[in-house]
Amino acid sequence: MAGVVERRSIDVVPDDERHGSAVSQFTLWLGANLQITAVVTGALAVVFGANAFWSLIGLLLGNLLGGAVMALHSAQGPRLGLPQMISSRAQFGVRGAVVPLALVIVMYIGFFASGSVLAGQAVGELTHLGETPGIVLFAAVTALAAAVGYRLIHTLGKLAGLVCALAFVYLGIRLLHRVDLGALLADHRFGLPVFLLAVSLSASWQLAFGPYVADYSRYLPRHTSTRATFWWTLSGSVLGSQWSMTFGVLAAAAAPTAFVGHEVGYVVGLGGTGLIASLLFFVIALGKLTINVLNTYGGFMSLVTSVSGFRGQRTLSARGRSAYIAGIMCAGTAVALLGKDSFLTSFKDFLLFLLTFFTPWSAINLVDYYLISKERYDIPALSDPDGRYGAWNLRALAVYAVGVLAQLPFLATAFYTGPLLAPLGGADISWLVGLAVPAVLYRLTTPPDRAPAPEATAPDGEHGEHGEHGEHGEHGEHGETAPAGLGG
Repeated sequence: MAGVVERRSIDVVPDDERHGSAVSQFTLWLGANLQITAVVTGALAVVFGANAFWSLIGLLLGNLLGGAVMALHSAQGPRLGLPQMISSRAQFGVRGAVVPLALVIVMYIGFFASGSVLAGQAVGELTHLGETPGIVLFAAVTALAAAVGYRLIHTLGKLAGLVCALAFVYLGIRLLHRVDLGALLADHRFGLPVFLLAVSLSASWQLAFGPYVADYSRYLPRHTSTRATFWWTLSGSVLGSQWSMTFGVLAAAAAPTAFVGHEVGYVVGLGGTGLIASLLFFVIALGKLTINVLNTYGGFMSLVTSVSGFRGQRTLSARGRSAYIAGIMCAGTAVALLGKDSFLTSFKDFLLFLLTFFTPWSAINLVDYYLISKERYDIPALSDPDGRYGAWNLRALAVYAVGVLAQLPFLATAFYTGPLLAPLGGADISWLVGLAVPAVLYRLTTPPDRAPAPEATAPDGEHGEHGEHGEHGEHGEHGETAPAGLGG
């Protein structure tokens, strides 16, 4: 069991513990996206006014754009050997990173809750216990799997990818037997606001993976190609999400009354009764287990990162790990039980609201890592408030704040509508503003003459970021050649 349960938390993964290939990112993210919440996300485009034809195109565009940003984060994992949000300390400071981290933790709890609502329905039906016990049981299994860690998470991804793909093929055939696909796609009327809503829904779905995607690529060998990590992550995530969302669009367009509010029941009823229904309830629960384990594990990593920035902690005991995971589980389960009766509308607003806070973080992180730091960080300094990156980077935090505020005039949610929505015909383009404004500001305000980071190795004798070549920090252009990027 010792070889199965993960020992690492936010510390660097040394070279002798690296394993696998970039293909593992395809199977993980395919399995993570072939699930019921992605189906609901696709259905939301139709529920809120878009026709099926433009919903599918808008969702595909959002998946590609958001997925590209998400995959760029994934490519950081093999290079750094660190969880995703630790690298935020290079931009915001060792303690300043707690600002985006706090929002990330809220995101994980929200996604854990939304997934538990849908999976709880399936578990409740499968066990005949009912929805509330189903939610609690599902949450407990999720926490146990997250406690085991990295290897089990990838195994779940492979299993869910295969099982859910077969189930979606079967369900797709059943759906096409019930509906007239030509009639569903015959309406080509274009409405910009609802089209952009579809783009935003899928883009937010992908961008929300950004704060933890490198957590699941950090065990890959250091020499793993950046290009391979990027493309395998992107292809798995986009294929899985677009497949699920397409099913959701067609189901919602064909039977809006039967589907909306009864998503799990509709999907299972579409497949059949008896043993087939039981199998489909199991498939729904398995798909949600995969993604909810990712959310629990990512929340645990982010919580430890936040606390360790103030305590100077680099490693974590098994008991501490269990306590953090239990905390995430309890918070997510409480939110699920409180919000299960108004799930659909709340989930849509939650997705779009999250996008406001994570696009500026993504922009700053990616500009710093790829354009300024040249894919190299001073690893020990990421744990030292008095080191190279400091405790608080007020310049980066100010850029982040501007990036959030710049989106408000363009934002459309149930509780707030920006003043520039009306001139744009109600089209929400806030996420595009949230990527562009902080990216440009951060690049322009970064001092061009910062001293290069010294060569460094990871703590306790482990290899650092570029152990065999000499590790460099933010200005990796000094010294050894930086690793090949996407064009390498």
